[in-house]
Amino acid sequence: MEKENSGSFEYMGRSFSELSVNDDSSAFSDCNSDRSGEFQTATSQNRRLLLACAAENSDDLICQLVSGLESCSIDEQKQAAMEIRLLAKNKPNDRFKIAKAGAIKPLISLILSSDSQLQEYGVTAILNLSLCDENKELIASSGAIKPLVRALKTGTSTAKENAACALLRLSQMEENKVAIGRSGAIPMLINLLATGAFRGKKDAATALYSLCSVKENKIRAVQAGIMKPLVELMADFGSNMVDKSAFVLSLLITVPEAKTAVVEEAGIPVLVEIVEVGSQRQKEIAVSILLQICEDNLVFRAMVTREGAIPPLVALTQSGTNRAKQKVSLILNLRLFMTESCLLHPLQLTWHACFGNQCRFGGYLFECSRSLFCHVSHFSNCALLFCGIKLVFILS
Repeated sequence: MEKENSGSFEYMGRSFSELSVNDDSSAFSDCNSDRSGEFQTATSQNRRLLLACAAENSDDLICQLVSGLESCSIDEQKQAAMEIRLLAKNKPNDRFKIAKAGAIKPLISLILSSDSQLQEYGVTAILNLSLCDENKELIASSGAIKPLVRALKTGTSTAKENAACALLRLSQMEENKVAIGRSGAIPMLINLLATGAFRGKKDAATALYSLCSVKENKIRAVQAGIMKPLVELMADFGSNMVDKSAFVLSLLITVPEAKTAVVEEAGIPVLVEIVEVGSQRQKEIAVSILLQICEDNLVFRAMVTREGAIPPLVALTQSGTNRAKQKVSLILNLRLFMTESCLLHPLQLTWHACFGNQCRFGGYLFECSRSLFCHVSHFSNCALLFCGIKLVFILS
């Protein structure tokens, strides 16, 4: 298994320092527990559970509930699964007790049920039990991964969201990442990212981010069509998904398949727009992605410049974070408009004299390193200045 670490912020105990901007971990939800309603009706069973949640010792109740999971009555199974779900949510100390009492395998069986509510309760109970680190290995080894993937495909919206969260929790064990990827989870998570409600999109993005630290899962995600929803979400500043989508893309972009796919899905104009109008964190991520796209491909570099990337990149050398400035410097040192690129994309060339070591072009005032004629290259709405053969990108 090949694990790649190309980000740079702290998230779930992993360091991604290269992309870090302030509190980057806030870009993702941690799926701490289910967020569904607790007690819709004040039944005697619910009152019993309330008392159990307040009690110091709930061992007897746990044994009864585990027995109820294996009842022949669907109603009794639902009641037992619901109470285990809520007990695991509200009493963290009972999560290991519930697993030790034998609840995991019968709950996994419920996830395979054709009854949608029973499936939802089973998924959510497994999610809440997975919040206990000691339970993760048992849940995975008991065969939960494939049933959770099935719930991603066939479950209610709540079941899908909680299944995504449960898979995220299991993926925090490195040995589970490949198994989850090979189980068919990634296309289902991409579908949830594309079609789910906001919480579903957020949970899917978080799970995909965790899974795509492994190279083979990156390739699976690209082949399953992840670029289209990622680019669409990055383009929608009102979605509250720009950061999350961009962070996922920043992991994927390290494989060649992802670079081609993001270009084919018109991702370059979106990234350039983020550099222009995004937040400081968004700009930093976008610049990092653009650097990866441009690094080894002259055609992609020309496409970036045609989209008007140079002026906002130059501006970022003055107003961006230190990391963003470093990334911009690397991009601008890729010889975007040197001879090799010009042969592929002929430019209309004009000459402008420098006066007082400055040259004004397209609303930008550029400061030259020495008093020479400036060679201004027009390409779409972009401009680059050459002093002799040396590019100067210092914005005055």
